[in-house]
Amino acid sequence: MEDCVFCKIIKGTIPSDKVYEDDKTLAFDDIHPVAPVHVILVPKVHIPTLMDVKGDYHEYLNAIMEAAPIVAGIKGVDQKGFRVVINCRKEGGQLVFHLHMHLLGGRQLDDEMG
Repeated sequence: MEDCVFCKIIKGTIPSDKVYEDDKTLAFDDIHPVAPVHVILVPKVHIPTLMDVKGDYHEYLNAIMEAAPIVAGIKGVDQKGFRVVINCRKEGGQLVFHLHMHLLGGRQLDDEMG
């Protein structure tokens, strides 16, 4: 998608602080963190929402899930704990309509998001 900010980050036309990358996933630091560790994990194909994960897109959802513990290790929250969140659609809090996962940690996370 030409106007998708995450697609532009994947292509490198918008800079990011890359944390991890493989052939299907990119993880980068969130520019508006709500916790000391706040990383965004995205599939390298444009999938608008979690509701659009069908067919071959399952491999991309699996890829970001498999990348999460790797990113947690890189960020040093794998032993103390972290949270992963996928917001879906407007009322679910999704702001960028490219499937993505938030990895949050670095402090005690209570019932609030972040």
